[in-house]
Amino acid sequence: MISISPVSRESGVITIFVAMVMLLLITLLITTAFSLSTTNLRAVGNVQSRDEAIAAADTAIEQVIVLNTSTAAFAAARTYTIDMNLGGNIYNVEVPAPVCVRTEQVNIESTSSVTLPGFSAGDAWNTIWEINAIATQPATGVRVSVVQGIKVLLTTVEMNAVCT
Repeated sequence: MISISPVSRESGVITIFVAMVMLLLITLLITTAFSLSTTNLRAVGNVQSRDEAIAAADTAIEQVIVLNTSTAAFAAARTYTIDMNLGGNIYNVEVPAPVCVRTEQVNIESTSSVTLPGFSAGDAWNTIWEINAIATQPATGVRVSVVQGIKVLLTTVEMNAVCT
């Protein structure tokens, strides 16, 4: 019969205890790393969704600016459906009617603005417009608002019709 000394029994228990603590620490480390990576992945996804929504709003604003070649286009609110990646992320973008925030008669000494056809020095107005676009994606609940300012040269008649 083999006898085991009490000292070797104690060292075996200590070894098992240290091994269990090390396994627990490694498990905790792996769980924490997994949790952090999941959180980071969600954050990156949120930033990507936000950037796509901003791009959709910018696209709608560009379409409004292109349409605003006549003063009648300034009074209308519009809604756009914009597909950011051809079949995946569809955004609904609401663009309220642009708002005329400031008007200023063109300075007679500054002829650069009044050399356009149909304008004379006393008849030209620099108007500053604010265009707001609100992009939403129903599937994810993303909602962003983008505001863009533009400067438009108008005649006195056009300015009086749209900037009150």
